[in-house]
Amino acid sequence: MEGLSPLYRRVAGIDVHKMLHVVTAVIEHPDGTIEQQSREFGGFKRDCRALASWLLELDVELVVMESTGMYWKSIYAHLERAGIQAWVVNARFVKHVPGRKTDMNDSQWLAVLARFGLVRGSFIPPQDLRELRLVSRYRRKLTAMRASEINRLHKILDDGGIKPGGVVTDINGLSAREMVAGLIAGKPITALPDMARGRLKLRREDLQAALDGDLTARHRFILEHLHEHIEMLERSLAQLDAYIFAAMTPCQWAHRLLQTVPGIDQIASALILIEIGDDMTRFGSADRLAAWAALCPANNESAGKRKSGRIGKGSSVIRYIMCECANSAWKTRSSLAAKYRSLMVRKTHKKAIIALAHKMIRLIFLLLTRKVAYHDPQIDYQAIGAKKNAPRWIKQLKAIGQWPDEASASVTT
Repeated sequence: MEGLSPLYRRVAGIDVHKMLHVVTAVIEHPDGTIEQQSREFGGFKRDCRALASWLLELDVELVVMESTGMYWKSIYAHLERAGIQAWVVNARFVKHVPGRKTDMNDSQWLAVLARFGLVRGSFIPPQDLRELRLVSRYRRKLTAMRASEINRLHKILDDGGIKPGGVVTDINGLSAREMVAGLIAGKPITALPDMARGRLKLRREDLQAALDGDLTARHRFILEHLHEHIEMLERSLAQLDAYIFAAMTPCQWAHRLLQTVPGIDQIASALILIEIGDDMTRFGSADRLAAWAALCPANNESAGKRKSGRIGKGSSVIRYIMCECANSAWKTRSSLAAKYRSLMVRKTHKKAIIALAHKMIRLIFLLLTRKVAYHDPQIDYQAIGAKKNAPRWIKQLKAIGQWPDEASASVTT
């Protein structure tokens, strides 16, 4: 590192493991001499407290550690509470020299890189958002579990010759679920079509034919358990959603702001804010946010030839959320949908969705930075507002006697 000027005089590097933390502190004294101290700590709470106390005694300015699985989170929280500046860096950018791989060498290398400012810390949200991430990601797991159970229920029905999917659009809809509950309870086939709602009532004969199968006692046994499990998962999801919405109170302005973007509803807006927060100064630019969200195309050009531009690694959670929003946005009547249609001329559906999600994450950065609502040039917001509120306005006018009746309107004409 000769020729480089150090940016920090007191730094430390931590090689993080599950039950072992190897720490190396590099201290530059006023006379220019360099002192290096290394210690090992365990993974329990008392050990993490001792580690933070030791770094405070050394008056360390900056601590750098690799983002090793989940193990860095506990030590990071202890350093944060102790008021020590800590960076979590991508292990890909701090690889050590091959052939010199030990825990002590890794911690020393991290300290050297930190001292000369050769690494940049990853985005670590505040403690409140870190804890909310546990809720939101558990919600995602339950959502996937519910989808799996619904598919399993559909498979069991097909195995018994019951094919409601050929008539009903949503097998998890209200009508279909009541019919399945009727099948489990052993109700006669002729009574099941009476549970249909809306336009489904007009297809009574098709419904009766689709529900007429050969369900055995074992089919009903599995269907009953699946039905109960799906209902339990939906109750849990409703509780998680209510908890997440209540947690959005401090950033209510941002929560409402994101919902103005086509394809982003109330829950998607909350999940996005939990992942990126409402302070965009942490990222600095829309490009960095898109790269962190693993939605930015890679630069890979050599000898004038453009090679694969596949997206790099990043936060898979926010990428998943943004791709879901993009899948909703292309079905709307908006400029985002027009963008999707233009991309589909030369790209596949998946690539078009990634490109649309990239556009949406950059749009979110601008909205949260400028704190202004999104106005789509292809959406007539005045007409939408009038259509939504017209029945209420007419009802109020009639209530106060200001709405002209048909007789007076014909006389006036």
